[in-house]
This record gives sequence, C-alpha cells and structure tokens, in this order.
Amino acid sequence: MPGMSTQTRYRVSGMDCASCASKIDTAVRRMDGVADVSVSVTNGSVTVTHAESLGSDAIARQVSRLGYGAAPWDSGDREVENGDGDRRLDGQIPAGQPWWRSRRAKLTIASGVALVAAYAAGLVYPAAGHWPFLAALLVGLFPIARRAGSAAFAGTPFSIETLMTIAAVGAVLIGATEEAAMVLLLFLVGELLEGVAASRARASIRGLADLVPKTALVERFGGTTEVPAATLAVGDVIVVRPGDRIPADGEIVEGSSEIDESPVTGESTPKRKSENDAVFAGTINTDGVLKVRVTAAAEDNTIARVVRLVEEAQESKAPTERFIDRFSRYYTPGVLLVGALVAVLPPLLFGAGWNEWTYKGLAILLIGCPCALVISTPAAVAAGLSAGARRGMLMKGGTVLEGFGKITAVAFDKTGTLTKGKPVVTDVVAYGRTEREVLSMAAALEQGSNHPLAVAILEKAKADKAPIPPAFGAKAVSGEGVEGNVGGVAVFLASAKAAAERASLSPEQVARIEDLNGQGKTVSVLLAGGSIAGLVAMRDEPREDAKAGLAALKDLGIRTVMLTGDNRKTAEPIAAGLGVEARAELLPQDKQRIVWELQKEGFKVAKVGDGINDAPALAAADIGIAMGGGTDVALETADAAILHGRVEDVSRMVTLSRAVMANIKQNIAVALGLKAVFLVTTVIGVTGLWPAILADTGATVLVTANAMRLLSWGRQ
Repeated sequence: MPGMSTQTRYRVSGMDCASCASKIDTAVRRMDGVADVSVSVTNGSVTVTHAESLGSDAIARQVSRLGYGAAPWDSGDREVENGDGDRRLDGQIPAGQPWWRSRRAKLTIASGVALVAAYAAGLVYPAAGHWPFLAALLVGLFPIARRAGSAAFAGTPFSIETLMTIAAVGAVLIGATEEAAMVLLLFLVGELLEGVAASRARASIRGLADLVPKTALVERFGGTTEVPAATLAVGDVIVVRPGDRIPADGEIVEGSSEIDESPVTGESTPKRKSENDAVFAGTINTDGVLKVRVTAAAEDNTIARVVRLVEEAQESKAPTERFIDRFSRYYTPGVLLVGALVAVLPPLLFGAGWNEWTYKGLAILLIGCPCALVISTPAAVAAGLSAGARRGMLMKGGTVLEGFGKITAVAFDKTGTLTKGKPVVTDVVAYGRTEREVLSMAAALEQGSNHPLAVAILEKAKADKAPIPPAFGAKAVSGEGVEGNVGGVAVFLASAKAAAERASLSPEQVARIEDLNGQGKTVSVLLAGGSIAGLVAMRDEPREDAKAGLAALKDLGIRTVMLTGDNRKTAEPIAAGLGVEARAELLPQDKQRIVWELQKEGFKVAKVGDGINDAPALAAADIGIAMGGGTDVALETADAAILHGRVEDVSRMVTLSRAVMANIKQNIAVALGLKAVFLVTTVIGVTGLWPAILADTGATVLVTANAMRLLSWGRQ
C-alpha cells in the first residue's frame, strides 16, 4: 500500500564522533521518503524510519557517499562500499583485529610515510622545493576534501573536513606547504585516536554478549547433546558442568553449586544456589553439576536485554547533549567567520601583512574545530550508561542518566523491593516440646503445598536439618489451616483465632502472639494432641542491603519513603527497622497521589517498584525504577531497571549520574579552555598552525580519555 513505512537499522563503520553522526543524520533526513533518523555513535548504528518505496540500499548508499561503510544490521556479509573503498562494517577498528589494519590507520600511515619521503627528497634534492611536501599533503587531503564535498552536498557545509580543507589549501597558497602537510598528518592521527577510543567504548558493552557461551549441553533422548546456545528454547533442560558458564537464563531443577555472578552483577562473592533458584546467562558454575530448565530464549535472556536496552538508551540524547548539538550548529560557521575576519581586517584596516594574518586566520580555523566540544557529552553519557549496565543498572537514555543526579526523594514499594518478596520463618516457639519437634510437625503437614507460608516452613526445616516425617490424612481446613496425623498424634496448624477455638491459650501465649504480630509477623499456632505445642512466626524480611541502601540515600541528602498496601501493623515495624518513613494501606492510585504530593512540595521524585500495581506511580514519578526482574509492565513503564534487586543500586545510580555530569563539565572546560588559550596566543603571534591542530587533537583525545575513565566506575 502507498504511504506504508518501515524501519531499517544499519551498521555504520568509521563513525567515531558526534560530528560524524550529525553529518549522517542530516544527509539521510534530506532523502525523500525518510520520516525519522536515530544515530548512535557508541553502537555504530543508524535507525531509519522510511517509506517502503525507498529501498534500504539507497539509504546505505547515501551514508557511504559521506565516507562511511554501511549495510542493514541483519544483512550478514552483504556490504555497501563507502566512498573510500572500505568494505568493513564491524567498526572503524574491526573487532579482533589490530588498530593498524583499519582504513583510517592505513591512510594515516600512508600520509606519514609520504611526509618522511618528502623530507628525504628535500635533503637529497634541495631544488625540489615545496613540491614533495605538496605531494605528501595530497595523499591525505584528497580523501578529506572528498568527504567535505560529499557532506556539503548532503546538507553539512560546515564540517570538520571543510575547516581542514580550507586551512590546508590556504596554507599552500601562502607558501606554508611543509607546515600544511604536517598539520594534516596530525589531524589524521587525531582522527585515528578518536577511532580507537570509540572502538573501546563499543567493546565495553558488546563484551557483555561474549559472556554467554556459544554452545550448550541439552538433555535429549535420554542423553546430552551439544547444540548452539542461540537455539535453546524455553523448557529445555541443560547440563552445566563445574567451571562452565551458564548458557541461558533458567531455574535449577537438580543439583547445588556456588555461582559466580561477578561477570554480570559485579558482586565478587559467589552465591550458593540449589533447586528452584534462578540463574543468569553468562554467570559461572564453580563446583557442582547442575541441571537447569531454560526460562528465556537467547534473545530475551538477561545479557541480551541489557545490551538491547543500553543500545536503545545510547540513541536517546541527554538535555546537555542536545544543547551542545544546537550550539555547535552556530559555533562552526562562527569559527569560519572569525577566521575570515582575523585574516582580512588587520590588512585592510591597519595595513598589516596579508601573509601573516591569513596564516593566523587559518590557525583559528583549526583551533575552532568543534570535535572536542561536540564529543564532550555523548562520550561521557555512553561510558556512564555502559558502566551502569555492566553492574545491572539500566537507564533508558541520557535524559534518565542526567536526571538521576537531580533526584531529591525516593519512594520505595515494600514487598519485593525493600523486602525479599517471600516470607521466611523468623521465630519458632515451643511449649512442652523442642523447637526442632515443633518445626518437624509443622513441616510434615505442609509437604507438597506451594503456599508461600508452607514453602517458608519447609525451607526452614531443610535449613535447620529438622526431620520431616510423613503426615497421614493431611487436609486443608477451609479458612483455618491444615490438619493431619504425625507420628500417631493429631496435629493442627492454624491461625491464632482458629487455634483458640480448639484449645485455650494462656495469657503468656496470647501476649507472645501479640508481641510477634506487633513486629509485623504472621503467627501460626501448632496444636498437638489437642494442646498448644508451639508457635511459628513468619515475615517477609528486608533485603540484606536495604538498610545500608536507604542510609546511603540519606547520606546523599535524599528523602526516602516506603509505600505499601500492607496494613500498618505489618508495615511500620519493617519501616522502623530500616529507618524509613512509612505510608501503609495504600491502593495503586494512592501511591500515585503521594508521588504527586512530593512533587508539589518541590521534590524530584524517583519511584522504585516491581509489580503491576506500581505502574501508575512509576509513570507519575520523575524517574521510575523497576526493581529486580520485575514484571513486564513495570519494566516497560519504568525509566530505569535494577536487574539484580540491590537497594544500594539506587544510590549508586545517583552517584553515577553525578560522576557523569562532573565529567561532562570537565570535558567542556578542557575543550573550551584550550581553544581560548590558543586563540589568544595565535592572535598575538606566539603559536601557529602546528600548535593549533595539536590543541584541537589534544583536546579531543583528553576529552575522550576522560570520558572513558567512567567505564571503570564502580570497580574501585
């Protein structure tokens, strides 16, 4: 049908900075039939929404004319050759290959060799004059000038290549050919360093995908078969040997082992996991044979979701980055204007020498190259997003990353967020029997039940190595509890109210039950032979790091509040133990209302939750954070996700955001500061073309290196 649109994603090689991305964005948007363009330098990708009548190859050719390699993302080996004859599409510096084999490196080396040859020719044949240097200059200048022309025709006349071409041609015209050749070589070296840094940034997040093994041992037809991990289906049972990486997200169905999750979560201490525990793709089984039932296909496992969400996030620009982009549109033409004025006004108005001031004007063009300024923000944002993702903290774009640094209040859900989301036995009280006997009898009645309270009792018995005898005639008593015969004794496990109808409770026992209820615990009473045998108290306990996580937020000056639908008796003891303000007995709309109230008080609010009932509040908050695996609704609604359920990760996101913003400010100061210094020294005649290009290249390298420091954030 006419008017139908489609979306195509392309791999792009040679795109190493925001200036490259801007040129590609402008060129593709000018094509008839293109509705939207999204460019990601970090991913080396371009996503285009376009009319079906506009073929994907036509878009790839438009990108290739600018000097970049381009092909549809899923096209396998099919490539579109770029303007310089390059057919590589796996990044400017191909993965697994040395930097010197890239096209840009070859051009830089060729230019360097040509310049050395020019110097040698000058020594052997002094009469050759500037001609050998002109030849050396053309080796590097020709592809740069061609890229400048392509960019100009595609809608970007004021590119870095344009400034470089004008400066080089101008230098030749005033007789500074040797210097122009050296400046061009320094420019190419700077571009090469940008490519190295960009490749490192890409490798940081793509390296996550390499954590998942390529093959898996799957149980089939009574034996095991090695198959590609990408072909595993939900429900397959795989065997994971000691020392192997787990090839898929799954649930242990047999075996027990220490699991090293540091490659995915950053936690250095392995966790002991056994039957029914969840395991993640890419983690390492250290000491036992496991059988794992696959719970997510390869494209949906934890690692794949992290990579996909980070790639999407890196295509979303932060407010600071958008401002820098707008600023640079006027900055580069402004530099050309200033350079022209410096070159012509002193000779025209004051009779100064044309050569001298033309030289200074050309130097200003090089000083004014916007690369360092333009890359200052996206490099830091991309590194910050990658660093967070490698520790299980996903933020959906630069806007979210920047917003975390402004958060002044955090509202937490209780169940599954501040707490583990499942009850555990906290107290066993015995009357006339041992605690071990009470636990054994209670566990005997609960065998085979999947009720959360039953599971808690069975897990406690297993942990305490309490024997679980068979129960005869066990059955549920509607609305009361469960009864049966254990070891020839009639046993009944029920609520305090139901137990009181069958046996009398002493004042001391009633007081103990009320005390446990006051601590937010659910109490079951065990009757044996018609008399009170014991009490079993259970509660959904806080996560191990909840108290420390909340304290870390308070240390950052951030207010914390717990929102829950539970009754006050359950909620307030948990909140008191954690040192957090509590709001209880809330409906989903109440949680949303409280978020709005905090915002009206002037707070920038983050909301943390893991369930469907948290979705309205997550959407209302300035930043919504899905905790743990979370429901699909929570993850879709949220702006960020904490994959591994650590409360402390909320404060880590805030500190990461602040570190990124500080890094951006440092980068902008370096970029503009160096330019300001060399602008002054050039005008007064202290520095010239060489220092000018060194200032630009040096600033770009410094800014990029400073941003890359964020990749190691959190490993200190």
